[in-house]
Amino acid sequence: MMPIEWTLRPTDDAPTRARLQLWPYRSLPKRGFAGFIGGTAALIALPLVTVLGTPVLWALLPFLAAAVAGVWWALSRSYRDSEVLETLEIDERRIRLTRRERGRADRVWEADPYWVELRLHEGDRPVPAYLTLRGAGREVELGAFLPEDERRELAEKLRRLLTRLSRH
Repeated sequence: MMPIEWTLRPTDDAPTRARLQLWPYRSLPKRGFAGFIGGTAALIALPLVTVLGTPVLWALLPFLAAAVAGVWWALSRSYRDSEVLETLEIDERRIRLTRRERGRADRVWEADPYWVELRLHEGDRPVPAYLTLRGAGREVELGAFLPEDERRELAEKLRRLLTRLSRH
């Protein structure tokens, strides 16, 4: 499932209004975090059964605990870093992109939809199929955290919507 949700879809009654939300994909949902950490700790501790009651246990224990703590820290950091939400609102008067990130002020870009250019850059950019919107004197990226194929699919959907908007 793509980490994209159309919270307001273009319809026959309102063909030029849309709201789109994008967020980074998470392969491990938060509800699976505790189970994964518990399973990791259990599997790492399994070999310790053979050294119970020996001094070797005390030599290995800090390293194994550090390994579990490292996995915990890395997953927690990944969750914090991926707390990003991009909202794209489109209507006849404006296009507005709002990017929310944890610990930062919202970044907002607005432009007149008739002057907005959607670009899918190929070549040496930060990511393959780099998707941008240009207008109001600025160029902003959209969905940099999405995989290449999803950026291409999103570009095609937005291109159709912007074409429909220019006809009204």
